[in-house]
Amino acid sequence: MNAFHAGEQALQARAGVQAQMAQIGPRVMRDHMPDQHREFFGLLPFVVVGSVDAQGQPWASVLAGAPGFMTSPDPTHLHIRARPVPHDPLNTTLHDGASLGLLGIQPHTRRRNRMNGTAHLREDGLTVEVGQSFGNCPKYIQAREPVWTPDAPAGHLAHEGPTLDEASRQLIHAADTFFIATAHPQAAVASEPRHGVDVSHRGGAPGFVKIEGQRLTVPDFPGNLFFNTLGNIAVHPPAGLLFMDFERGDLLYLAAHASVVWDGAELAAFEGAQRLLRLDVTRALRVQGGLPLRWGPAERSPHLAGMGNWSPG
Repeated sequence: MNAFHAGEQALQARAGVQAQMAQIGPRVMRDHMPDQHREFFGLLPFVVVGSVDAQGQPWASVLAGAPGFMTSPDPTHLHIRARPVPHDPLNTTLHDGASLGLLGIQPHTRRRNRMNGTAHLREDGLTVEVGQSFGNCPKYIQAREPVWTPDAPAGHLAHEGPTLDEASRQLIHAADTFFIATAHPQAAVASEPRHGVDVSHRGGAPGFVKIEGQRLTVPDFPGNLFFNTLGNIAVHPPAGLLFMDFERGDLLYLAAHASVVWDGAELAAFEGAQRLLRLDVTRALRVQGGLPLRWGPAERSPHLAGMGNWSPG
């Protein structure tokens, strides 16, 4: 069976790499975690989680803990001893049998691994049973080291509504990183791992996310050609975004309707972008503080050298 679903295959075909990916997919999209991935998750103080709510809206969330809060007892299971921070949408989307996407990322080494699977709730958190597991290239990750900070003050809900407030706009404008969750339309009842939830990283120079009203536009740089995110959007346009304020610990959760721009003057004007990702915000949830991590200084990804930026106009 092809490791990629119809939406991913359609994007690969448009990019002229479908035959290549059909050969590569079964070799890299595993139904288990190799030992190095199992060990890697155990080193991390946080993991990004993608989930879907009862309406099929994906959300990107974060779980955090002291390194070792994630352990893998065998190649097909990952234990996560953590609960969502207050106000995180994962508090309502997480249930026994939920389809989840995970992104394990170590920004200061630029390592990342992705996995999707099924949640099984436990008293101390959850276990994720692996559906698909695969590594990811280090491109566009800004190197900054996270440190678990258990005494960080609890966050409070600062804004919730259908539109962005000014503080949310400022956070997005300054961001060099965000995370995006997408899902296959059958994710909630996925019988095939390729029909699950995905959560991924996006990085760029500060200001790489353009804001016009409630619309965000993001350059899509050359990647691994899997098209997990854009392939999901092709068959199920809702997406969930997570922005982190690495200085203050604020979290911004967004629900959006996503689409892809393949040509036009706006795309041509952004050097290095192969496509543009449009994200029309439908709901915003901003939590002031609450992320129990503190971050070291950032070092920009060398892969961003030569990439363009949005003109002031």
